[in-house]
Amino acid sequence: MKNENIIYGIRAVMEAINADQPINKIFAQKGLKGDLFKELESTVRKNGISLSYVPIEKLNRLTRNNHQGVVAQISPIQFHNFEELVEQVLSKNELPLFLMLDGVSDVRNFGAIIRTAECSGVHGIIIPKNGAAPITDDTVKTSAGAAFNVPIAKVDHLKDAIFYLQSSGVAVTGATEKAENEIYGVDFNQPTAIIMGSEEKGISPSTLNILDHQAKLPLLGKIGSLNVSVACGVFLYEVVRQRKK
Repeated sequence: MKNENIIYGIRAVMEAINADQPINKIFAQKGLKGDLFKELESTVRKNGISLSYVPIEKLNRLTRNNHQGVVAQISPIQFHNFEELVEQVLSKNELPLFLMLDGVSDVRNFGAIIRTAECSGVHGIIIPKNGAAPITDDTVKTSAGAAFNVPIAKVDHLKDAIFYLQSSGVAVTGATEKAENEIYGVDFNQPTAIIMGSEEKGISPSTLNILDHQAKLPLLGKIGSLNVSVACGVFLYEVVRQRKK
């Protein structure tokens, strides 16, 4: 973690949260006490920011400055408001294409996905506030800078975002090996959102149940699944192929 992407000190982190800075994660020293720190903990909970309690040695490695037991990792990009993003995209004279990620946790996979999303014309990427890979320098580097070009929105609950998209006329298709039908049978010549699951667990079962479509890729070898960033690319370019006809 580079120094330009962190802030430190309890009051400084509090001010960053109140100023709506894009904070990926906060590290706090184990056993830290005091009224100001309790206020910070409360503010962190209200804003749904990830907080980890770590040994002081971890904080000392993150910065040599007087951190007061608290260090925050700042995202290199600004996130978009989800509902405003959807409204902006739907107002365009284009077929909307959104990408949703359910628990993709590897920053390099995330970066590769962002790069492919930008190249395939995705209008916006939607991720949950908790359980998603943070956007770090590695993410931006792997995305080849595409992280600055594709709007990314964080939401409290992915299922609520799915319901919102569906009520806005957007059909949501989940990529899952559990599907009966292959991707090539889904009509993407309509407002579309593609949802990809985590590297290990895929899309959560409760989320699968509310989708408009489920689709899988044909796997002809002995390996049972593709890397999520590769699978995402295949799905997105099937959308491109259908829409270019």
